[in-house]
Amino acid sequence: MSTEPTVLVAERYARGATIAAVVIAAFWHLGHDLPVTAADWSVYSRQWAVLAGWLLYLLVGVAGSVLLLRDGPRALAWPLAVLTLAIDVLLVVAAPDETILLPANWAWGSVGWLAVILFWRHRAAHLVAFVLADTALLVVGMVLVGASSDLQVSRAIMVLLGAFTLQLGYSVGAHGLGVAAGWAARSSAARAQATARRAAAEAVAADRTRRYYELHRSTAELLGELAAGADPADPVVRHRHAAGAARLRRLMAETDDVPDPLLHELRAGADVAERRGVVVSLSVVGTVPELPVDLRRALTEAPIVVLSAARGTARVTVVASPDEVAVAVVADAPDVRVAEHPAVRLTQDRDEDGLWLETRVAIGGADG
Repeated sequence: MSTEPTVLVAERYARGATIAAVVIAAFWHLGHDLPVTAADWSVYSRQWAVLAGWLLYLLVGVAGSVLLLRDGPRALAWPLAVLTLAIDVLLVVAAPDETILLPANWAWGSVGWLAVILFWRHRAAHLVAFVLADTALLVVGMVLVGASSDLQVSRAIMVLLGAFTLQLGYSVGAHGLGVAAGWAARSSAARAQATARRAAAEAVAADRTRRYYELHRSTAELLGELAAGADPADPVVRHRHAAGAARLRRLMAETDDVPDPLLHELRAGADVAERRGVVVSLSVVGTVPELPVDLRRALTEAPIVVLSAARGTARVTVVASPDEVAVAVVADAPDVRVAEHPAVRLTQDRDEDGLWLETRVAIGGADG
């Protein structure tokens, strides 16, 4: 059974209607056909024939129910349907007289429930064809026993219409209910997805607005320092301003509609470094999956700070696999300190004047 909610709802409705069809056929045979057979036992001139018909109904019902509930081969439906029509013949043989249209001949109104089971997984045309075949047998039986009076014809029409209206109506209605349930489930799921997407978009927008004001505040502070006489040649001042510019550039890059947002944001940081004369190379290994904004930000925060502090060269490498994504930077830059994200592992090492830094996130964490 599928785990998709929309499919699951439709499957549950279909399963319930299927079981109900089997239960109806069983209770009809045990609660109607059996008492009528017992009450009219003395009416039958060939009692073995009615007993064989009753047992044949039971046999076909059990076989058809097993095939239906266990999703057996559909090709067996018509062979079993032919055996079902044989029940009509056996009941006529059991009482070949005017009782052909009396309750003693229960086959005309009962075999249709077996057909509902047998043709449950087929198009409605199969069930209609069975109904027509059953009607043809009734007409032939009436001709053979000479049942042609107005009363008998009216009774035959009443038996056929009463029984098959119930059987055809139930089959068509049950299948229609399953289709309607699937449609309702899909509609509900679509609304839920739209609501989730809207909520996610609102959360992203709110977070971006918050960070915009934070960057606005920090940028105003940096500009205030310059206005107050801070020396632009001071390495500390230059580093702080470069990092602020890189973060601002990344914030703008997050709103761009691009195929690879992570690479786009890294390129934005590399562009800021290159404008300072740093030679930056960026390489990618594997296909980078789509990541939530917060994880992209956590992955790129430390590399962007390194790029902003690089003095001459920087090499950025992105390695993506089905299990994780890693961003590594090698640059002639000082050690960096950034706020850590619980889902991102940060590692850095120094070799003389070179800094190696790596951020890594598991794909499973991204999914959560």
